[in-house]
Amino acid sequence: MNARSWLRAGVVFLAVAQGAVGTVQLFAPKVFYDDFPTSSHPWVSLLPSYNEHLMRDVGALTLAYTFVLVIAAVTMDRLLVRTALVANLIFTVPHFVFHAFHLEGFPTGDAIAQTILLGVGVLLPAVCLALTWPAYPRGGVTRLARG
Repeated sequence: MNARSWLRAGVVFLAVAQGAVGTVQLFAPKVFYDDFPTSSHPWVSLLPSYNEHLMRDVGALTLAYTFVLVIAAVTMDRLLVRTALVANLIFTVPHFVFHAFHLEGFPTGDAIAQTILLGVGVLLPAVCLALTWPAYPRGGVTRLARG
């Protein structure tokens, strides 16, 4: 697989993962709050308190930038891919930092798992963004090079 294919796969993965989370947040906010990532290891409910309005708003916002990730993956337009990845990082970096410093009440295994999962959520778009830089010669090329 070449860099363009890896980049597309990364953006698609981000869109699917964020889209799944955003869909549950928007359409089943209490389920997300009570049972994410699983009912036997709920992470969100460890940081009370539940607010349906806030949960639905976060879900809608997540789906909004998921839409941008999807269009970026389809078009592979340089500006759009970079914009989508930076938008993703604008969410995931502060989200990671907040959770990394708010682990009280989490069982050790859940604290480690959550930190790793959220770290991957920062690392993947950062790596994808790095993949966009050598792929573009100067001169206004707007689509990722094939090959």
